[in-house]
Amino acid sequence: MIKVLIVDDQALVRGGFRVLVESEPDMTVVGEASDGAAAAELASRTRPDVVLMDVQMPGVDGIEGIRRIMADPDLSAVRVLVLTTFDEDKYAIEGMTAGASGFLLKNTDPAQLLHGIRVVAGGEELLSPA
Repeated sequence: MIKVLIVDDQALVRGGFRVLVESEPDMTVVGEASDGAAAAELASRTRPDVVLMDVQMPGVDGIEGIRRIMADPDLSAVRVLVLTTFDEDKYAIEGMTAGASGFLLKNTDPAQLLHGIRVVAGGEELLSPA
């Protein structure tokens, strides 16, 4: 079972991702957070396999959230998949440099997103085909 933590400042977006992830028999959502600080704290408690991380959020952004997760030795097995509405190389580069395992746009086809979760959970890297 792939344990997923969803991080986005918009509750509606988190809810949509939750429904999608929970529809898969091999995945479960272990928590939701609205910024990078809450994501790091929740990750330390729930030990997800994959964190779906938005980039632009008020407070602590997703890039800093990735850094905090990666800095925790107890979370070394956690993989982060960056999801953003911004189709700009800088976000992919910043996310991957911070320690993310993948980068997808939020408008990615649902099947592609689920595939992405499985890919990074398996220890591979993934970049948006866009």
